[in-house]
Amino acid sequence: MSIIVQRIHDMKEIMKNAGIDFYLVPTADFHNSEYVNEYFKVRQFLSGFTGSNGTLVISQQEVGLWTDGRYFVQAEKELSGSGIVLYRMAEEGVPTIEEYLEQHVESGQTIGFDGRVVDAAFGRKLEEMLADKNVIFKYDKDLADALWEDRPDMPVSDIWVVPEEKCGKTVFQKLEEVRAVMKKERAAHLLLTKLDDIMWLYNIRANDIDCNPVALSYTFISEKEAVIFVQNKALTEATKCHFEKHGVLVKDYAEVVTFLEQCELNGKVMCACNDINYLLYKLVGKRGELLNHENPTSLMKAIKNEVELENIRKYYLLDSVVLTKFLFWMKKNVGKQSMDEYSVAMKLDQMRSEVEDFLDLSFPTISAYKENAAMMHYSATKEDKKEIEAEGLYLVDSGGQYIGATTDVTRTIALGDVTEDMKKHFSKVASGMLRLADAKFLYGCTGKNVDIIARQPLWECYIDYKCGTGHGIGYILNVHEGPQNIRWRYNSGMKEALLEEGMIVSDEPGVYIEGSHGIRTENILEIVKEEKNGDGQFMGFRHLTFVPIDLDVIDVKYMETSDVCKLNAYHELVYHKLEPYFEGEELEMLKEATRVV
Repeated sequence: MSIIVQRIHDMKEIMKNAGIDFYLVPTADFHNSEYVNEYFKVRQFLSGFTGSNGTLVISQQEVGLWTDGRYFVQAEKELSGSGIVLYRMAEEGVPTIEEYLEQHVESGQTIGFDGRVVDAAFGRKLEEMLADKNVIFKYDKDLADALWEDRPDMPVSDIWVVPEEKCGKTVFQKLEEVRAVMKKERAAHLLLTKLDDIMWLYNIRANDIDCNPVALSYTFISEKEAVIFVQNKALTEATKCHFEKHGVLVKDYAEVVTFLEQCELNGKVMCACNDINYLLYKLVGKRGELLNHENPTSLMKAIKNEVELENIRKYYLLDSVVLTKFLFWMKKNVGKQSMDEYSVAMKLDQMRSEVEDFLDLSFPTISAYKENAAMMHYSATKEDKKEIEAEGLYLVDSGGQYIGATTDVTRTIALGDVTEDMKKHFSKVASGMLRLADAKFLYGCTGKNVDIIARQPLWECYIDYKCGTGHGIGYILNVHEGPQNIRWRYNSGMKEALLEEGMIVSDEPGVYIEGSHGIRTENILEIVKEEKNGDGQFMGFRHLTFVPIDLDVIDVKYMETSDVCKLNAYHELVYHKLEPYFEGEELEMLKEATRVV
């Protein structure tokens, strides 16, 4: 019996003893973070599936795992032999978790989950859908904790203060803006649980989640008071002084429940049900009136101020220099020296670490050769990696955290002979990326309005990629940030955000052919204002990424003339930006890589 099969068996016994018929295990921490620390990876512990998104549903009859299109190939591989059924989210005929429970839960049965890792929006939806079945919800225990004997400790790291000259706004200014929104919405209190929002609000950072510079924390804000809950071990003298200077009361992280049970609630409590966990939602809801409202910090954080934008432009250029030099090194040395997916990722990580003001990676580098690149979030390890040879396609998706920016960029390159299909797919992806980057649109558009611009060249070939085209990016924060995004599909509960001047978004169409190859070309774009006339305010994008697109995989017969012009114009810009950082043989390679086609 495999270790995963044994763990599932043991979980079913624990459920039976606890009187629970269905038990849900999402991929989440107490703050609904996208990426989580090892302590919170209960779903991975129970299922063996290592992707960043997935929810396990366990019953005596069946165990199912739901994940999205980025991970279908990976999940099928990792779940093999476990007996766990893979439910491919958003595919035709596949029920959502809510629909599955509605179909399978019988009247009077009990659904269990750790209420700290399930968001309130999902919990509320389950309550509504199963209201007529008299379902009992048990959400006060983490049942898997009894099985996980060598569970890692809760993460804690020193909190540090972002230098004032890097922020653009003080804590006082940000709190004033937040309270203005609270007043407008007639909320007496604001409960913030989203970690990157809290970090942004107080101009602090930490390292409680790998690659995400955040500290486990909550904050509760009223008209006169701001309270932050952090682990005592995370406090330094500098952070204590910082909070004291800005009138922020500090309490221990573990005190949040007691505080919310005892504090005076003299009006509406604003919170975002998509972010706050179900346990806190139920606790506060019993004591006062909840106002479900997007965190005011979300939009404020997404629209970068000029100080932030100046730093972002600077570090994206430095980051582009590093990636370009790395790709040139690969082109020059493949087939001449031994290399594999893991070793080249380590080389790139080392090169990036030497950039000015480097802090960390913004996510683990995705280094994928040939068919492995068809798995969007494939991860090579020291023990499990593919040797790289002088043929086929190689994809690298990587980024860094700097004291001044969070970067993200993907390039796919040819390391030798490639097929005609690969050239066609690559040329179509490049066309889509460049078309979106060159797009003009009226103010009032959301990402849903412009997604098709990037997707059109592929849709014309009846090809699609199972993810959005773009996401927001944080500032010395999470590499994925809302509320803005670029995607065509509407997901229930998802809010659309206007594309605003000062936002930055990714532009990353791709092709993923299982068992063959994966292609993604990703640039990060700054949203800017263009011409304003009688028809309205027109908006556009500006490139922040300046890395050549591999011309060895471009075939202009698969591109419109206008797309070829866009490619040449982009490469002219890349050469202009990068030329001061190159010399000798590398400069000659840059000239060749950005030549007119």
